[in-house]
Amino acid sequence: MRRLPVRPVALATARLELLPLRPEHADEMSLVLSDPALHSFTGGAPLTRDALRARYERLTAGSPDPAVVWANWVLRLRGTGRLVGTVQATVTPAQGLAELAWVIGVPWQGEGFASEAARALAAWLEQLPVDRLVAHIHPDHAASAAVARACGLRPTGHRVDGEVRWQSSGARPGAPA
Repeated sequence: MRRLPVRPVALATARLELLPLRPEHADEMSLVLSDPALHSFTGGAPLTRDALRARYERLTAGSPDPAVVWANWVLRLRGTGRLVGTVQATVTPAQGLAELAWVIGVPWQGEGFASEAARALAAWLEQLPVDRLVAHIHPDHAASAAVARACGLRPTGHRVDGEVRWQSSGARPGAPA
């Protein structure tokens, strides 16, 4: 099966530049993601710079499943040029599905950056064969729930590994059902 022609492109919002992820971003992102508090809902611990670079190398190489596209961005704050977080989508065009995720470094949380970036990502996905967005969020993570709501997602009764599945209400107007 051939790879899908979906590739992340640079996106922009009022305050952020969403740049396609590159392994070199690991140097700065290892500092952005170094606070253990970022793992309070997801578990685990911050990755070292080298481990994060290896992860970014795997992500940029693409999904081993040719029917799935991994699209990942770093978020650069306009003005300062600092990286502040990431957004990502795991896209399965044959299913019309994209699973979203986001993370913002602790010093930049509470400023609306995750919602701003996730809305830009959702708008980009509207140009693709995607009519359903999903996210999996810990039931106590109010900030991530607010980001999901900002993207038009609503909680469902379905749980995966203890996280609530959030989903868009269905097909976009004009999209096949």
